[in-house]
This record gives sequence, structure tokens and C-alpha cells, in this order.
Amino acid sequence: MDVPFFTQTLLPALNKGLAVSLALIVPAALFGFLGGVLLGCLRVFAHPWLRRLGDWYTSLLRGVPLAIQLMLIYYALPYLGIFFSPYGAALTGFILCTTAYQSEYIRGALLSIRLGQIRAAQALGFTTWQTVLWIVVPQAARRALPGCGNEIVYLIKYSSLAYLVTCMELMGQGKVVASDTFRYTEVFMAVGAYYLVMVTVASRLLHWLERRYAVPGFAGA
Repeated sequence: MDVPFFTQTLLPALNKGLAVSLALIVPAALFGFLGGVLLGCLRVFAHPWLRRLGDWYTSLLRGVPLAIQLMLIYYALPYLGIFFSPYGAALTGFILCTTAYQSEYIRGALLSIRLGQIRAAQALGFTTWQTVLWIVVPQAARRALPGCGNEIVYLIKYSSLAYLVTCMELMGQGKVVASDTFRYTEVFMAVGAYYLVMVTVASRLLHWLERRYAVPGFAGA
């Protein structure tokens, strides 16, 4: 094993890319979840035309591959006078895409809340949106955690597409090193190990959150 290659060339480059990957994944996961909650609520409780708009958005973002979305944001929008940096384009694409997927999990969780709770809240004088905000959403968000956590794991893996818009995250840095040295096997095995560690850590954290915020009496909690 060529130790100097790993310690002086490969690992510094991958660590630099890892920092960019985390700077994409963490805010995309956070804002994607919040956006998914908002979009899920609109798709269940809003006016019918807003529900249809939310359904169209979700169908569009889930139907078009993320790679194409990123290319359109970075390369096509400048023709309309809208410019993004590589990082901005990647982060925007990830947030828009994961919001669509998260909204599906949230929508399903919202629909699982019993109607009796909503009627009881309204009988106590809660408005529709007070009922949604204080009664329905807290339960639905907890019930949706397993599905939303699964989407975050996917987000970690498809963050590797950011290099398509020249955002040099983990995969991009690995690709540069591999192209310069022609040591594709070592480089991409190392890149794969980085992703495996990230997914493992995220999975353990998400499982802890699921146990910590499980709804008592629901799904074996």
C-alpha cells in the first residue's frame, strides 16, 4: 500500500470534499424536512387549488431525475437571468427535491391522525390551522420520522451528484484525484468508505430519534 499517496494526496482531498458534502447535506435535510411539513400540510388541509398545486409540484420533482434538475438550475436558469454558484445550485436542487419526497411521508402521517382528535380540538374552540399546528403536526412529524429518516439517508448518497454542477464535494474531489493519478480502485473504494461511514452514523442517529420521539402506543412504541 502506498502510504504517502493516501496520507498526502487522497485523504486531504477527500476531507476537503467531505466538508462541502456536509455543508450540503445538513441544511438540505433540515430545510427539506421543514419544507416537507409545510407542503404536506398544504396538500392535506389547504384550499383545493393549493392542494392540486402541491400535488403537481411533488409529481414533477419526484418524476424528473435529480441530475436533470441540477443541470437545469445551474445551466438553464442563467438564460432567464437567474444565476447560482455551484454550491447554491446544488443546495437549491437538493432542498427542492427532498422537500417533495418528505411531503409524501408527512402527508401519509397527517392522514393517519384520527378525525376524532381534530373534531375534539375544534369543539374546544381551536381554528383549523391551530388544530393543524398544535394537535396534528406534532404527532404526524413523529410518526413520519422513519420515512423522513430514510429520505435523509438517500440525500447523503445522492449528494454525490453535486459534482455535475462543478460543486466539488466528496465525489468531485475523488474524481479529480482519480483522473490525475489513474488510481481509480483505491480512490473510489476510499470514497465509498466515506459514504458508508456517513450513512451508518446518520442511521444510528435517526434510529435514536425514532425511539426518543416515538408516539406511545403507535406502531409498537
